[in-house]
Amino acid sequence: MKKMMALVLSLILVFSMVSLASAEGKTDFKVGICNFVDDASLNQIILNIRERLSEIEKEKGVTFEIREDNCNLDGSVMQQIIADFMADDVDLMVGVATPVAMTMQGMTEETQSPVVFAAVSDPVGSGLVQSLEAPGANLTGTSDYLDTAAVLNLIFAANPEAKKIALLYNPSEDSSTTPIKAAKEILGEKGVEVKEYMGTNASEVVQAAEAIVSDGMDAVFTPTDNTIMSAELSIYEKFAEARIPHYTGADSFALNGAFLGYGVDYANLGRETADMIADILVNGAKPAETPVKTFDNGTATVNTETCAAIGFDFETIKAAFAPFCTQVKEIKTAEAFE
Repeated sequence: MKKMMALVLSLILVFSMVSLASAEGKTDFKVGICNFVDDASLNQIILNIRERLSEIEKEKGVTFEIREDNCNLDGSVMQQIIADFMADDVDLMVGVATPVAMTMQGMTEETQSPVVFAAVSDPVGSGLVQSLEAPGANLTGTSDYLDTAAVLNLIFAANPEAKKIALLYNPSEDSSTTPIKAAKEILGEKGVEVKEYMGTNASEVVQAAEAIVSDGMDAVFTPTDNTIMSAELSIYEKFAEARIPHYTGADSFALNGAFLGYGVDYANLGRETADMIADILVNGAKPAETPVKTFDNGTATVNTETCAAIGFDFETIKAAFAPFCTQVKEIKTAEAFE
């Protein structure tokens, strides 16, 4: 009898990791990831999702088969990618950025297949979830909500005399809607001149940047706008040469040459997204009951090369920004994070 009990205990020990996989004992999962556009922030998210899921495979004794694709701003391609994921019977889909998440929401309304979104700036306002605490349907995920007032504070911390502020964004992006509205209200209360410049593709963004320079604006604000982000490498030198600082809603903008990026750590956002994926697939968590994860937006990332080109002293800027940030980081221009 003792030998039998010892054998049973040994078997329990051997299979303890895989027993967590799910109520049915499943240990192999297919995950479909659709990226919205090829840019530094979103790519960093996916890289960290992959790395964290690889760690979880070892921790839990499970396997994640990841299928990844990028629609590159094309709505019809996005729909086809999602349709392919559904035809392949993926266990869960990941929508990176608001447009992808919203399309996944519509296409899974009948099947209620689990969806985890990443980098959605306003999950409630966009109609993806009922509330951050209780999403209420088959979607949950991570939000890169931007504190617009905090970014605008930095403009005037660096230049109290700023009088003409440009708003550069793509009006079609949901991630820009709320922060641009907030920026107009905040800047209007300050009595400064506000002018909007829009671009829906790289060529239009370059033209908008040239107009900003021509109009002699004192600073530029862009929220977490993926269209502008994907064109940043083409416009940052124009702003630097004109000594116009570009204040943006993500550190990837600063990586690609913008003066400042303010917001979430996208590497950490990717890891947290992976943890949510695993919790749903491995532990049986329900998206409808899994709170949306939000993050501290207190990190300012300054491109020191652009800072010098504009004529700012980094140490002076760092001291000016300190009261408004949890930390100020340095970065240099590159195409992608290392």
